[in-house]
Amino acid sequence: MVVTYVTGVLVTLLILSSLISNGIFTTKINIRSIIIQYAYASDRHTDELSIKDIILNKTGYSTTTERVIFGVPNPYPLSAALSSTGANSSTVNSSLSLVQSIPLPNVTGRIDHLGVDKKGERLFVAELGNNSVDIIDLRGGKRISSITTGLNEPQGIAFVPELNRLFVANRGDGSVNIFDGKTFALLQTIKLNGDADNIRYDSNNGLAYIGYGNGGLAVINASSGEKLGNIQLPGHPESFQLEKFGNKVFVNVPDDDSIIVADKKNLKVTSNWTLTSAKENFPMALDEGNHRLFVGFRDPAKVIVYDTDSGREVSTFNTAKDVDDIFYDAANNQIYISGGEGAVDIFKQRDADHYDLVNRIQSAQGARTSLFVPELNQLYLAVPEHGGQEAQIQIYEVGR
Repeated sequence: MVVTYVTGVLVTLLILSSLISNGIFTTKINIRSIIIQYAYASDRHTDELSIKDIILNKTGYSTTTERVIFGVPNPYPLSAALSSTGANSSTVNSSLSLVQSIPLPNVTGRIDHLGVDKKGERLFVAELGNNSVDIIDLRGGKRISSITTGLNEPQGIAFVPELNRLFVANRGDGSVNIFDGKTFALLQTIKLNGDADNIRYDSNNGLAYIGYGNGGLAVINASSGEKLGNIQLPGHPESFQLEKFGNKVFVNVPDDDSIIVADKKNLKVTSNWTLTSAKENFPMALDEGNHRLFVGFRDPAKVIVYDTDSGREVSTFNTAKDVDDIFYDAANNQIYISGGEGAVDIFKQRDADHYDLVNRIQSAQGARTSLFVPELNQLYLAVPEHGGQEAQIQIYEVGR
């Protein structure tokens, strides 16, 4: 065993040394996180394996993550992505460039959340004020269909690719509609207790989580539509985030001036972080690898960064007003924040505790909801109809 281990270490180091010396790969240090989706090692093997994570930056290409395993005779299938604070790469472009605007004719009123079919390159737009859901062909740059029946002020939306189904949460009656992802026929309606809002789908367990009512996070089997349980909260939940490789759920509850931490396995609240320095905590994003939670506030307009292990505030910075969505871009170590005053802020993450405003893009009045899709390298911004300006989806590309 020892001979195999040492041999593995020497062979791997020789290979890496050769690659680096020939300029094929360069390593990045200060690695804070790696997200691994598939690995066939179990806990009982940990005394036999020595696993080292290295970020390899292919010259002229984007950063990718590899896992180097020493002393293992068989490769481990991995699907990895990425977070490396302190990357400080001079090749990273912090810009967002408007590359397209897709009109939404005859759509009036407030536009709420967005969902995406990454493989099919379709964007789903919850048009609460218009009582409709639009489907946008991102390749063709046009609206291809609309759902106008069975809805009651749609605001939360999520596409489940494994099932080709679209989940829509309705504010008006608290229902959740499940539509066929091809025909958009209504398949099922789930009744919750009023004001169904944000939706998150966890592909690890096949469950959908829906915030609703005066204080609940419903847990639904996405395949059957059965409600399996509920996380009780002290007020209406706004944005919430699920850990991908842990069991924590972080929930914004502005009515209670708190952030709730719960366990998504036993559906119990484990912590209540009382907020004292700001109010109206609506949007939220998670950097799981660095144990950082980004929470956007409206009063005053700022983001507070929390340590997810302790709830301690580690940083704060001012933002555009009326924020409603915030996203963490792990590949570029950036944060995107959309504010209804008509601006999108870009902050650079220098390390887990330090952030710098690098750009503020003027967008449109009322354009506060957005969606960042790292796989497509794009940010989608919902612009409502306002003062003669037709409703539209603005598409921003990272690094152009």
